[in-house]
Formats: sequence, structure tokens, C-alpha cells
Amino acid sequence: MFSKYKKAGNAAVKTTAKVANIPDAKPAAAAAVSPKAAASLRRPMDKGAARPAPADKERKRKERLSEIKLELHRALLDNLNLAALEHASEADLRGEISAIAQEILEERGVVLNREDRTTLNKELYDEVTGLGPLETLLQDESVNDILVNGPQQIFVERAGKLQLTDITFKDEKHLLRIIDKIVSAVGRRVDESNPYVDARLADGSRFNAMVPPVAVDGSLVSIRKFKKDKLGIDDLVSFGAFSEEMAAYLQAAVATRLNVIVSGGTGSGKTTTLNALSSFIDDAERILTIEDTAELQLQQTHVGRMESRPPNVEGKGEVSPRDCLKNALRMRPDRIIVGETRGEEVIDMLQAMNTGHDGSMTTIHANSARDGVSRLENMIAMAGIEMPLKAVRSQISSAVNLIVQASRLQDGSRRMTSITEITGMEGDVISMQEVFRYQRVGLTPENKIIGHFTATGVRSNYSERFRMWGYDLPASVYEPSVMEGV
Repeated sequence: MFSKYKKAGNAAVKTTAKVANIPDAKPAAAAAVSPKAAASLRRPMDKGAARPAPADKERKRKERLSEIKLELHRALLDNLNLAALEHASEADLRGEISAIAQEILEERGVVLNREDRTTLNKELYDEVTGLGPLETLLQDESVNDILVNGPQQIFVERAGKLQLTDITFKDEKHLLRIIDKIVSAVGRRVDESNPYVDARLADGSRFNAMVPPVAVDGSLVSIRKFKKDKLGIDDLVSFGAFSEEMAAYLQAAVATRLNVIVSGGTGSGKTTTLNALSSFIDDAERILTIEDTAELQLQQTHVGRMESRPPNVEGKGEVSPRDCLKNALRMRPDRIIVGETRGEEVIDMLQAMNTGHDGSMTTIHANSARDGVSRLENMIAMAGIEMPLKAVRSQISSAVNLIVQASRLQDGSRRMTSITEITGMEGDVISMQEVFRYQRVGLTPENKIIGHFTATGVRSNYSERFRMWGYDLPASVYEPSVMEGV
């Protein structure tokens, strides 16, 4: 067998443990429905929606492979020369792992078919070089989020819906080892004294973990996957995220350097929308981006990317988004794009929008355009800036031109539900007008939302600006539409 990456003078460890025979689990008894409950107006809840039900034979096969994989992984750690692996090619490493695994299986007298042997070798490779059970989910393009609730429960989000997978960790120690592998690669640590951590995977995916004693039932992990292929405006229009008329309006707004805020809840598609809007920026402009985790994928030539940094173990070395923003203002940007505004950097962002950096963009967490303005006011107050409320609102109304509202609807679909312009002040109140909205009509029997995008009939307050810049949108863009068959 291969010996290139084996430790010198260390024979394969012989293991004699037998694979545990786990008795078949009894199917859960169906809950009886009382006549009183049957007569209720409430819709019956689907209690088993989050429980995968693999065939019993398949379940036993997976358990058997899991036991074998655990013992083989221990043997690999004892046999492989980990220092030499840093310079090994993927083909060499896969061949070495396959050879060592085959030798140990023969010693144990375990016979596997080709499919099981291939699966076992892949999982062993993922354990040694990757993130173990999570590696398969990270490579699955249909998965957007990975959510781990302890070693035995891993959820994924596909097409806006959460699904429970049949992938598990062996135990809490196995899960903690994978977490430690991730955070140590970026110079962070997580333990009882520091039980939570934010990090970024090698592919750019956002990673957050909380470990016991803060996490009661086992470590909690959430991974927001980084999209390698960014979605453009045409993709979002074809997916039904917004209409062609809205796309034409947004192109005019971004190209004519209106200041835009993308508002929405968690997972509503704010960053994706911001990415798409950035495609309308002229390639000759100098753009500086500031993010907590670098996710924006701008295609322009002149882009300077900055990423904030949390404090180290001693509590020193922090570089906040506000620090990055202050320095960005000294770097002659045409536009500044902040991945998310959530704290005291809001005042610098508004000042940048007011002082010659037209066309800047950012995202905030809010459920509507009016809520977004309130959030901006609250963040200014939390920053410790003592200003009269009218002065704060005047600053916001003169800095922000457009609020784009993104939402994840109840059926998991993501829509641009509103485009609202800020037109100025009326007394002490910021005046706003909605130009486009997503009109919900009903619900299908499959709980899919029926609706359509429509203009409100209000002509844009920036129509003259669009015309002066060469984006003379036809009046039909602002005409309300009615859904066919409604």
C-alpha cells in the first residue's frame, strides 16, 4: 500500500471493536384526533414536517458506516504524517486515505460494496481535510444556510424553506472539534470562557457558533453560504424578485447617483439586492466597500474592499466599521458601499451621503421604509450624538433618496415589496412616496403567494434628474397594473 504520508515506523492500529447492533426504532404512534378538535376551525398542524424518515434498512446502513468511519478516522490520525499532508496533492491524499482504510477494513474482516466504500473514503477525506459532515452541505449549491442544533440535528435552507437533514455528528466532541478547526484557522478561539464566535470560512461563508454552557442542548452553529456566482438584475427579474419596470427605474436611480438604502429582515436578500444594484455603477468610478464579512462581489475595475475586525483574545486590535468608514472618506471615493449599517457608523454614512459621495449605498434591518427611517434615528441616538429630533430627520431626508424594501414572504420566496422615495420634510416629519409595490392577491392551496408588481401611479420625484442624465423613463413605467384574472 501507499506509505508516502505514513508516519515512520508506525504500523496501522488494529481495532477490535465490533459495530454496535442498534435495535430497530419503533414508529411513533399517530396522534389521535378528538371529535372536539376535528370540529375546530383551526387548521391541523403538520407535526412531522421536520422529521426525515429514511427507510429502516438505509438508517441501519448509515449507522454501521458511521461506526466504521469513527474507528477509521482515529486510525488515520495515528498513521498519517500530518506535517507532510500540507504539501500533498488531493489525488495523493485521497489515494493514501483509501489505501489505509482498505488495509484496516481487511484486518477487521469488514466487507463493503463499492458504493459504501466510495462514500466512506469521501467522508474520511472530508474529516481529515475539510469540515466533516458539513462538507457535503457546503458543496451543495441548492443549500443557502446550514443550521446545527447540537450534534444530532442539522437543518438546511433550500428555496427559502428549512429542512431537517439525516446528516449528524457522532457526538458533541465531534462537533466541537469541527468548530475549533474552523475558528483556529482564522486566529480565533471558542471555549467556556469565550462561548461564542464569528468567523469566515475559506470560501467566504459567514460562520457563527455558540458552545456550552451558553448553548444548552449542544453547540449551535449557523453558516450563511457564500454564493460563488452572484445573481444579476436579469436573474432576479426572471426569478420574480421584481419587475422589468422596477429594474429600469433602479438602473436610472443608481446611474444618476441617488443614495440608496436596502431595507429588509434577516435572510430577505438585502446583500443579493445590493450586489445586483451595484452592476449599474459606471466602471470609471472609484468604489470603496466596507463589510463585517466580505460578501459583495462587485464587477467594476476600481474597487477597494475593506473588512472590519473584531477584538482579539486580549480584547485589543478591533477595527470597527466606523473606523473603516472614517478612513474611506480620506481615500477619494466616488461611492461608498457599506454592507450593513447597524451602529454608530450610521452618522458617518449619512455625512458621506451629504458631502459629495452621491450614489452611496448600504443595508439596514427594518420591516418597511418608514421603519427604516425610524431605525436610522435610533442608531444615531445610540451613537451618543445629541441632536434635536428635527435636525436628525433633516439630516436623513437630505442624505437618503431611496429606500428599497426586500422581504422573505411566508412561502419562502423573496420579493422586492416596495420602492419608496424620500422627498424632503413637511414640518417635523420626513415626507415619503411609494413608487412601486408588490401587491398580494391571495394564496394557492399549496400555500404559494399569488401577487404581482405594480406602480402606484405616483411619478418619481427624480424624473427631471433622470432626464438630465439621459434616463428619460416613459410615463407607462409609473402606471398601475392589474393582475390578469383578478
